[in-house]
Amino acid sequence: MAPAGPGGEGAGRARGGGRVLVPERAPGARAVGGLRGSSRLRGHDGGESQLHNFILVLPQGSPPPPPPPPPSVIGSKRALSSPPPTPTPSNRIPASPWEWQFPASLSPSLRAVYRDCVLRCEERNCSGGALKHFRSRQPIYMSLAGWTCRDDCKYECMWVTVGLYLQEGQKVPQFHGKWPFSRFLCFQEPASAVASFLNGLASLVMLCRYRTSVPASSPMYPTCVAFAWVSLNAWFWSTVFHTRDTDLTEKMDYFCASTVILHSIYLCCVRTVGLQHPAMASAFRALLLLLLTAHVSYLSLIHFDYGYNMAANVAIGLLNAAWWLAWCLWNQRLPHVHKCVAVVLLLQGLSLLELLDFPPLFWVLDAHAIWHISTIPVHVLFFSFLEDDSLYLLKESEAKVKLD
Repeated sequence: MAPAGPGGEGAGRARGGGRVLVPERAPGARAVGGLRGSSRLRGHDGGESQLHNFILVLPQGSPPPPPPPPPSVIGSKRALSSPPPTPTPSNRIPASPWEWQFPASLSPSLRAVYRDCVLRCEERNCSGGALKHFRSRQPIYMSLAGWTCRDDCKYECMWVTVGLYLQEGQKVPQFHGKWPFSRFLCFQEPASAVASFLNGLASLVMLCRYRTSVPASSPMYPTCVAFAWVSLNAWFWSTVFHTRDTDLTEKMDYFCASTVILHSIYLCCVRTVGLQHPAMASAFRALLLLLLTAHVSYLSLIHFDYGYNMAANVAIGLLNAAWWLAWCLWNQRLPHVHKCVAVVLLLQGLSLLELLDFPPLFWVLDAHAIWHISTIPVHVLFFSFLEDDSLYLLKESEAKVKLD
C-alpha cells in the first residue's frame, strides 16, 4: 500500500493506447520508423491502427529506438490516431509540468525527447476534432478509469524515451518518481493492483470467518472487527491507486496505510492494557486520532513530503512491532502466540523488499508488487491469531464468571 514501485514497456509502436503521433519534422530533426503517408499497422492485441502521416521526430544525432519490449493490451481500438492538426512552432509550446528523472550523463538531446514528444503529441491529438476522435475511439473502461488524451500521450512518449535510453546503453529512467509500467486494460500497475485486491479479498474472507467463529461477547471482538474493516478500506484504496495513479488516489493509499498501522498499535494497546483499564485505552485512542489528523493535515494542506511520510510510517511501524513482540514474550505460554511472533517477524523481513529498487521484471513485477504478493498469507495468519486469541479471552472471561 504505502510505498510505491516500478514498471515499463516498449518504445514507439502501435499498442493499446495508440502510436505517438507528432507533427512534421522541425529543422535539424530526422524521421524514424520509415512511415509516411497513411499506414495501417497490425496491433499487438489483434486490432488495427490507422496512422495518419506518422513521423516520429527525434533531435538530430539521436539513435533510432530499439525493438520494443512486450506490449500492453488496452483494447482493440487505438485512440491516438487522429488527423494531424496544424503544427505549432516549438518556441510557443509551454514547458511540460510532467516530472521525470534523468541521469546527468545522458546527452541533452535525448533528455529532451520525452518533453518534446508529449508536447507534440498533445498538440496533434488533444484538441479540436482530434480530441473528439480520441474520445470516440477510447474504450469505455479507459474513460471510466479517468485516462485522458494527455495521459495517453505521456504513456506513449514514456516508452519512446525508454527505448532510446536502452539504445544508448543507459539505465531505465523513472518518470514522475516511478518506474515505467506496462499498462494492462486500465490498470497502470497490474501486478500491484491484483496483489492489493487479493490482500483485500483475504482480509474479507478472514473477517467473515472471524465473525462466524467468534461470539460478539468476546472482549476483543469489537476492536478486531474494526481493525478488519480498516484493513479492507486500505486495500481498496491500494487497489485503486495502483489501477490509476492520481493525486487523490495516492494520498488515500498513503493515509489509509498509516491508519492501518495506527490501528494495529491501538489493537495491541487494547490487548495489553485496555481490557483491564478501558479509560487508558480510550485516552490512547484519542491520542492516535489526534496524531493521524495532524499527519494527514500536514501532508494535505501544507506539503506532501514523501520523506517525512516514510519516516513517520517507519517509526510507528517499529513501535507497533516492538510492542507486539514484547507482549508475545510476556505471554509466550499461550499456545497461539507463535502466530503473532511469526507475523511480526515476517512483516519486518518482507518490508526489506521495499529497499530494493529495480526496473520491473517483464515491465510488470517490481519490488513493491512482490511485497504486496508476499503479504497475502501474512494477513491470513494474523487473523487466525486474532481468532484464537479472542476465543481464548472469551473462555477465560467465562471461567472467571463461573468462579465469581
